[in-house]
Amino acid sequence: MSDAPSYDVIVVGVGAMGAATCWSLARRGVRVLGLEQFDIPHTQGSSHGYSRMTRTSYYEHPDYVPLLRRANVLWRELEEDSGEKILHLVGGLYVGKPGEGLVPGALRSARQHGLRHELLDRSELARRFPQFEVPDDWCGMLEPEAGFILPELSISSFVTGALRRSAEIHGHEAVLSWHAEASGVRVVTARQTYRAERIIFTGGAWSSRLVRDLGVELVVTRQVLGWVWPKTPAAFEAGALPVWMVDRLDGTLYYGFPMMTQSPGLKLALHAPMRPTEPDRVDREVTPEDEETFRPCLRRFLPSANGPLLALRTCLYTNSPDGHFIIDRHPQHDRVLFAAGFSGHGFKFASVVGEVLADLAQNGATRQPVGFLGLQRLTGTRAATSVRI
Repeated sequence: MSDAPSYDVIVVGVGAMGAATCWSLARRGVRVLGLEQFDIPHTQGSSHGYSRMTRTSYYEHPDYVPLLRRANVLWRELEEDSGEKILHLVGGLYVGKPGEGLVPGALRSARQHGLRHELLDRSELARRFPQFEVPDDWCGMLEPEAGFILPELSISSFVTGALRRSAEIHGHEAVLSWHAEASGVRVVTARQTYRAERIIFTGGAWSSRLVRDLGVELVVTRQVLGWVWPKTPAAFEAGALPVWMVDRLDGTLYYGFPMMTQSPGLKLALHAPMRPTEPDRVDREVTPEDEETFRPCLRRFLPSANGPLLALRTCLYTNSPDGHFIIDRHPQHDRVLFAAGFSGHGFKFASVVGEVLADLAQNGATRQPVGFLGLQRLTGTRAATSVRI
């Protein structure tokens, strides 16, 4: 197919990670083609809903902190590039028991990396954040360098910035097949066949269909987001309330945001893998049972916010076996890169994941510390990637 359009890199999936990758490659002058099966941006996957939380005192693992610091630098660069306000650092409040789960995990990252934070005992938590009603033996941790990102605006800004630098990005063009060989890769869609030196898969919930033979199972789950109108709205506006998380002490938590101008009401949700689903057959009809995924949080911890329901929406998690991301090269194809398994906590990393994937595509290595996110930890086999820690 010598007459097929040719590029340096093809990016398959132009959601958060793919849009950031296109932007990062285009800024370097790389000839990039982005292919997305839906609108750009769209509401079929994981990158919608007006807000996504960002935080640096990462309770999941301290190894994420350097990536988060770099991500925030890149979010600011995207703001400068686009002229849009995308990153809103309104602070973050983490509530739970002092000896287990969320609070000690966030505290460990903060102390290990010298991050600004405050530890609030029960009385101080009640004084400063009377919106929350928690048991007497609970505490809080306040992180100034936390807040929220506007997902639809950030994807649009990434894509616009890439297009203005001569990237080519196509919506509503699904990939039907691809083939990698020593001389390059070939991608077939319903419209065209394309060639490239390398291909990057950032397909979110569709990753397992796009990239096979990885040796790991990615489980897609249907998630629910809710918006309510608080009984005392002023107490839940930005300035009065930061982004927040409340520990359920079982490895899951409730989370939410201050009220925003982008959508009416207070947004909150349960952070836990819910019902497994197929990405093309998601039940997007919402039910009273969906509301009950987050309503207990309002009844128990935020009673003054326990007002009428305004909206329910669904999104998708793509869960890796251990809940951590996978960023690597395909174990059988040196020219194939992929990023997957962002499992409900990945959006804040999109800017740096895009940079990492661009590094790997262009240079075969990255200076960002992503070795702990490699495929080898799950399969026990060494993938073909080269990452420096």
